[in-house]
Amino acid sequence: MEAFSALTAPAVPLLQANVDTDQIIPTRFLTRPPEQGLADGLFAEWRVRADGSPNPDFVLDQPQWQGAQVLVAGANFGCGSSREAAPRVLRQCGFRALIAPSFGDIFFNNCFRNGIVPVRLPDAAVAQIAAALQAAPGTVLTVDLGAQTVFLPATGQTFAFDTPPLLRRMLLQGLDEIALTLTMAEAIADFRVADRPHRPWAYLQQEDSR
Repeated sequence: MEAFSALTAPAVPLLQANVDTDQIIPTRFLTRPPEQGLADGLFAEWRVRADGSPNPDFVLDQPQWQGAQVLVAGANFGCGSSREAAPRVLRQCGFRALIAPSFGDIFFNNCFRNGIVPVRLPDAAVAQIAAALQAAPGTVLTVDLGAQTVFLPATGQTFAFDTPPLLRRMLLQGLDEIALTLTMAEAIADFRVADRPHRPWAYLQQEDSR
């Protein structure tokens, strides 16, 4: 899994509430082989007009927001279905952090597993950050997962946030569930040695296969 520690990068505002995972990436993009990538599916219904041309009214198609790595979103971002392709497409399009008042629960957890830190801040804080971005496109934010803070250099403001301790550790260290389990390999081996005399039947199949 891709690790995340801290990031200083431009941000883009997309403050619409209740953006669901089907709006983040429509279903039709989920049938392609993973190696083809998902990037052209990001907000496809909003980014592309009926004739196939880019929609100049959509924020991500506007030149002043190109290169953003932080998305500042509205409440309940990532609600709806549990498709993991939603955080994956955001990561493939360069986003490493999302800031919103709230997220869909499954989407929130899936972000950590795709190298993205989802930051929950109060509505007022999100509005202040979005206002600074609108006033000066290209404004950068610093999202520090270690310190659990968002710093807005344009105003000198720092906003604190909380993340689940285990998910935070996994993202900081770049560990998925398997890698996390392997960090305890020595303790697992010690347990097996101590447990074998008490439950020998649990180890017969493994020993017979050697």
